[in-house]
Amino acid sequence: MGPNKFVHLTFALGALLAAFVVARASDWVWSYFAKPNDLAVNAFAILVTGTAALLTYRNERIYASVVDVTRELEKVTWPTRKETSAATIVVIVTVLIAALILSSFDALWSKLTTWFLS
Repeated sequence: MGPNKFVHLTFALGALLAAFVVARASDWVWSYFAKPNDLAVNAFAILVTGTAALLTYRNERIYASVVDVTRELEKVTWPTRKETSAATIVVIVTVLIAALILSSFDALWSKLTTWFLS
């Protein structure tokens, strides 16, 4: 596949996803009129999305955009296990502190409204 394997994979996965969506939509629309023929529905979906994928693949502007996106995604770095663990602990502690503060305010307002209304 070469250096553009992710570009080709993007177009292939996009075509498969589009074929699934078109097949389900065609099946849904056709079911209002008669019992849909699965072979015809799937063949229609593959034909339509295959043609669309081929046209978008050959479009220079779209192809260049997909290449740019994949090049940018190659620059993305994932956090290490240690960084992920530290960030998770920070989130849990922050949520616990926020829960304590909000529950304290809730209890205070509950006492004040009970006192005020009685």
